[in-house]
Amino acid sequence: MSDPTIQTFCCHHTENKEDLAIKIMSEFNTESYNSVCLVSSTIGILGSIYQIFPRPLRKNQTRPLNCSSVRGRRIIIWLAIADLLAALGVLVRSSLWLQYKNIMPMPNDDAWTQYFYTATWFWTLFYAIDTWRSIRGYDSQSALYHSLAWGLPAATTSIGLSILYLPNAKCHHITSVSSALLKILPNYCATYLPIAIVMVANPIIYIMASRKIEMTVALPLAQFTSKERHVVDTLRLKFFLINAVFYICWLPNLINGILVWTMWFNMPVTFIIVIWYIMALLNPMQALLNALVYRKWNTNERRSKPSVPSFQKFFQSNDEQSPLLGSEPPRLPLSPIPAINNYATL
Repeated sequence: MSDPTIQTFCCHHTENKEDLAIKIMSEFNTESYNSVCLVSSTIGILGSIYQIFPRPLRKNQTRPLNCSSVRGRRIIIWLAIADLLAALGVLVRSSLWLQYKNIMPMPNDDAWTQYFYTATWFWTLFYAIDTWRSIRGYDSQSALYHSLAWGLPAATTSIGLSILYLPNAKCHHITSVSSALLKILPNYCATYLPIAIVMVANPIIYIMASRKIEMTVALPLAQFTSKERHVVDTLRLKFFLINAVFYICWLPNLINGILVWTMWFNMPVTFIIVIWYIMALLNPMQALLNALVYRKWNTNERRSKPSVPSFQKFFQSNDEQSPLLGSEPPRLPLSPIPAINNYATL
């Protein structure tokens, strides 16, 4: 997992037993914690590999060739690659900590993991943005996505960890509050702000996307039958699950950070340690959960739900009757319905 609270508590500190960090770390079982990290990161690695490599096609099943599905698939792959490298960093770090019985960090100990987890947050955001752009018929901004998804994490990670760990990893010997804030707060902001941005922005983007899809489906025939409702509801369910996975994996980190900053002198130690274990389990599991919600859903031709590109064919059929009038409604001229990328394929 990647969390600035763990990094802060793992700083080299004074031997004062009244130090809160000493109290918490004395109750913190690092071996069991790192064992949880090993298991969850291994599962995350398997999930990301499953996401990266396409599954073989079954008989009578064709691979979509439209450009929207290609651009969506590319974003999914890069998100899975970032998940894979982050989970791999957790695996290696926990293995080394278990071997050497030392949780105290070197300056570059957490840089790899924090960098790639931050990249997953930005790719999650750009995935939602590209979904909206695809629905509106705009081109993908692949070069911009890559420059921001890899460049911003490099800046935030290097600045946050450098201030925290350099010239040494001593962050508990500081006596003044202002000095402590300048030492510790930048890394908190570098970690928590991207998480908060995704948690706020993605649901808004997906709500707007769902409304746009509903209008796109209903307007051509001036009606909204059970078939259209089924397609829109399925898309909304997919959007909801994407947001739910992100909240499940990273909301404990935000709760932990809020508790640390607001209850430092009266912190519930046992509760904080429980949250650390939850983070150790859920953060690397993001890769597996992403593989479940981003993966193409229609793996079986007979059981598959209609995809958005099939709306054109569906709307042009002549066997649909108006549920209110019981007669064939007048057919309106259809404008091209934007494909919703393969990451929203049903």
